[in-house]
Amino acid sequence: MSNSSSSDPYRVNSLTQLDTASPVEGRIVWDAPRSLWNGGMLIAALVFAPLTISWDAFAVFLVTSAVTLCAGHSVGFHRRLIHRSFECPKWLERVMVWLGTAVGMGGPLWTIRLHDTRDWAQRQVDCHAFLAHKRGFVLDGLFYLHGRLVLARPPGFDPGPGIGDDPFYRFLDRTWMLHQVPIGLVLFALGGWPWVVWGVFVRVAACTTMHWCISYFAHTQGPQSWIVDDAVVQAHNVPIMAIPTMGESWHNNHHAFPSSARHGLYPGQIDLGWEFVRLLRAMGLAWNVKLPENLPPRRGITPVDARALNVASPEQALVSGVAPATRSAC
Repeated sequence: MSNSSSSDPYRVNSLTQLDTASPVEGRIVWDAPRSLWNGGMLIAALVFAPLTISWDAFAVFLVTSAVTLCAGHSVGFHRRLIHRSFECPKWLERVMVWLGTAVGMGGPLWTIRLHDTRDWAQRQVDCHAFLAHKRGFVLDGLFYLHGRLVLARPPGFDPGPGIGDDPFYRFLDRTWMLHQVPIGLVLFALGGWPWVVWGVFVRVAACTTMHWCISYFAHTQGPQSWIVDDAVVQAHNVPIMAIPTMGESWHNNHHAFPSSARHGLYPGQIDLGWEFVRLLRAMGLAWNVKLPENLPPRRGITPVDARALNVASPEQALVSGVAPATRSAC
């Protein structure tokens, strides 16, 4: 199954054998490598950050977090690699994917599989409590950061040509933890141990924890403009997290139009990831940029506030069951 092009921009790209897979049956097990990694980074941050705090070290934390989260995780991993919401040169894609790996959560293939499995499961009429964030805040965090779900009947995984067979991406997936070493060496040469602590330990701990936190709240509470019909898990927007997540917290918008390069669709919704895509497009480094207004209308979503349809193509009102004459009052 190819991830590069599809007649249906709303499908889950990388999963196969979905006719026999079940998102319900499974068990949570301890994920030792990730648990030790996430726990170790958090402990190191809590112990050493107060001892090395300085304005320049804090600035390093902000800059490295912004670059890796925006160009790497939000644009490289999510909008480009997973959803193919725009086209770009292969060298640029690889640079952004490396930056996404540098966030410290995992390699590209692991990230695609985790994302698409959750996406597929949440669209079903039922799914495992782990995938639906039904365990409560504290327990959900423990499971998310230290465990993994082993489905009894998992879907197959094929990210498609240009991704699954890319030797660089396979290398990143095997070695994702090690890429903090060159980052740490550069930071040590430039600013000593305070820069390493804040540019590696604090950054990785903060980004990993924030990623879980935004996933929890974006699937449990907050404002909505759209409902995905018959889906067991609905997404919500989390406005307060828009800037630190580079626009990823406009998650209700994203669930409605997953292949859109823009997540902050409505006035006042800050989306720094989209601004980066716009910059790439202005430089001639991004093209075929997908947006709700140029995507084919999506069946199976229902607008729930008056502005919802303002960003979509006119045909979306028809497939959503809203008469064109009353579109603005849906």
